[in-house]
Amino acid sequence: MEYRADRPSLLVYLGTLMAEAAAQLGQLNAHSPPADLHERFLSWARAQVPGERSGGTGDGAHHEADPARRAAAGGTMFHVNQEPGAEIHHIDPFAVPAEQRSPVRRLRGRLAAPVTLWTAPGPAGLTVSSTLIAEGEPDRLLGLVDAESDLWAAAEEAGRFAVAPLGPAHRQLADRFAGLFPSPGGLFATGAWTDTPYGPVPTDAGGWAGCRLDTAREYGWGLLVEATIETVELAEETEPLLHYRGRYRQLV
Repeated sequence: MEYRADRPSLLVYLGTLMAEAAAQLGQLNAHSPPADLHERFLSWARAQVPGERSGGTGDGAHHEADPARRAAAGGTMFHVNQEPGAEIHHIDPFAVPAEQRSPVRRLRGRLAAPVTLWTAPGPAGLTVSSTLIAEGEPDRLLGLVDAESDLWAAAEEAGRFAVAPLGPAHRQLADRFAGLFPSPGGLFATGAWTDTPYGPVPTDAGGWAGCRLDTAREYGWGLLVEATIETVELAEETEPLLHYRGRYRQLV
């Protein structure tokens, strides 16, 4: 939150943390720090090149299989040029001009959607904003997820997963599981979690549903997942976190 309006300073701060981590890990690993520190600390802020496909960062409604998907979780992406004379851009330099964007994507952006977290044994998790619940006998749940995500691989193997609605306090968590925020130590390393047979869920979430995987098929750029709701645990009602016009919103 401190750096929300000052991403250049955020990158400087992250660079300082990376240097400290390199020194500390070097002492633990025979003076040879891991080679992926730049990827873990800084590269997450680098926008994708148009046409580049990334896996494990979102669902079909929250993140399409194109450069815009990583920016869709609610924050402006920033590109760090690694060449000499590097420049930090305050806007996404690869963003498609508004007049050239798909009208379908623009229409989708005008539909407010609840932000949820899907998790599976492993554990693995993914931020999803295309979750729909259908009452019936049995009750069902549908959602669009990234077929290349770690979440889908874990859910497919286990045959089950958990879904928890997120609130305004979970913005950073949502970004982390969408691949938009660094997660040293792993996605579940921070925060309070409650273990369930279906996957870990945030302890402070408004509740969660345990789902049995039924079927999945390609649907647009994503994977349409159909599941049966086997159990529901409800906590104290909380305000929802919404995704609208490429940003997080909350009810006023």
